Amino acid sequence: MNFSNIIFIAMATYVSLAQAQTTSTVAPTTVKIDKYLHFYNWVEYIGPNTLKDFEKKTGIKTSYDVYDSNEVLQGKLLSGKSGFDLVSPSHDFYKAQIRAGAFSKLDKRQLPNWKNLDPVIMKKISDYIDEGNQYGIPYLWGTTGIGYNKQVVEKILGKNAPVDSWALVFEPENMKKLQQCGVAFLDAPTEILPSAIAYLGRLGDSIDIKDYQAAIEQINKVRNYVSYFHSSKIITDLANGDICVAIGWSGDMLMAKERAKDANNGVDIHYSIPKEGAAMWFDMLAIPADASNKSAAHVMLNNLMDPKVIADITNHISYANPTPSSKQLIDPEIVNNPGIYPGPHVLEKLFIYKELPAGDKKNRQDLRRYITQQWRKITMGGIDHSK
Repeated sequence: MNFSNIIFIAMATYVSLAQAQTTSTVAPTTVKIDKYLHFYNWVEYIGPNTLKDFEKKTGIKTSYDVYDSNEVLQGKLLSGKSGFDLVSPSHDFYKAQIRAGAFSKLDKRQLPNWKNLDPVIMKKISDYIDEGNQYGIPYLWGTTGIGYNKQVVEKILGKNAPVDSWALVFEPENMKKLQQCGVAFLDAPTEILPSAIAYLGRLGDSIDIKDYQAAIEQINKVRNYVSYFHSSKIITDLANGDICVAIGWSGDMLMAKERAKDANNGVDIHYSIPKEGAAMWFDMLAIPADASNKSAAHVMLNNLMDPKVIADITNHISYANPTPSSKQLIDPEIVNNPGIYPGPHVLEKLFIYKELPAGDKKNRQDLRRYITQQWRKITMGGIDHSK
């Protein structure tokens, strides 16, 4: 997708958030509803009362399990025996999973709150990810950037530390110094590698294996200065001061900031969207093809399109949502935070991770296999630069 399209998505979303009014509709009761729902979601990716309030409202009990990588979810989905009724894949995995037959089509008659979703976002998802919005709805969206402990990083690298650049984490001279305070990377190749590609001055949404080779070469230069690769430890470790820098998701970095603030521990976390460009992503909600309680899943989907419900989730985990009428219910500090709702000058440099064209099956498989193999080598070893 070109940058002008991305700007159009986010700017239109931002404007519509300010103008819409709260609308909520209870799902029709003509469909028999199973009273137990198996929900599989990302770690720390829901409000503290969302499930409890849902049960009070509908009588449906929820079994809630979590994962910390798309690869884990994909393994369950493609086995054909996921055991879940509702899941939250990221958009780049979601498209391939649709093609593999992993999801059931939605019955929009059971989703009266569908009208609350931002039409601009829905059109772009239809155009680029899920034609006709047949299989899922967007849950939350955000960016992938750098979270950092301001005081510690400036103490080590000086006041002019390149916190607005991927150079902070991809240049050996910086990482060699920062390893003393701890640096963590997401265990997510589809997030880290495009970020490195963008740092190298190439298109972050590239599907050229040569760009991935260059990114891997760059990451190997800093690999042994990375404390760990993980997608769920970062929030706590950054908030506690156990690490000073992390490549992570926008909401997670801002959650770490709030936790440090609540703990009054003196840790001052900031979030940066690097100037070279960063990924903009959507997490979807979809019903697995093997789901046993599809009716209950529809009720939960409808519930999560209620402005009050999704606003509470955004207030708790600091991720932007696709429901414009929720803005009036969201904390102004979140709505007005450019790390959550970026301004136009930042949006120009955001990219959406792109899957290889469907017709190029061999190359798509080759690139995925290459990424998987190389990422395993990176996370399990790498080149020792400390000697």
